[in-house]
Amino acid sequence: MRFKLDVRQAALAVALGAAATIGGALVFQHVWGYQPCKLCLMQRDPYYLGIPLALASALLPRQWARLGLWLLVLVFIVSAGMGAYHAGVEWGWWLGPSDCGGAAGGGAGNVGDFLNQLQKTRVVSCTEAAWRFLGLSLAGWNVLISLGLAGVAGFAAPKNRI
Repeated sequence: MRFKLDVRQAALAVALGAAATIGGALVFQHVWGYQPCKLCLMQRDPYYLGIPLALASALLPRQWARLGLWLLVLVFIVSAGMGAYHAGVEWGWWLGPSDCGGAAGGGAGNVGDFLNQLQKTRVVSCTEAAWRFLGLSLAGWNVLISLGLAGVAGFAAPKNRI
């Protein structure tokens, strides 16, 4: 028996998976207080592109939906690469960007508040994983999730799969 996955179902599955992933990242940030670094924030961009692309693909005619799925494969392969790069930086396998240390806590309102704000500002390093589960940081989990989303899109995209 051959498993069939309709292009629209696949696009909706990718949209839901991507939305759940971003939702999880936002919960880590805003509920549990894990502030993202520059590379963490950059890894969200493919999801912000992928969610509306997946939703649009679910609404398009099949031939255009297939094209959308192939674009989603590309988007999430890039996302996996970004996650792998960040995970490598966290493990010390290679250097991260020289400016990787975003400030969490807001900027100074005026010159008089600068020293106050400086004391409250916490620099978030790209080299330290804030959280790990089963040995993987959030960047490592991004690799697996992105590859999974790319796999769903890639499985349904070929013409002979509908």
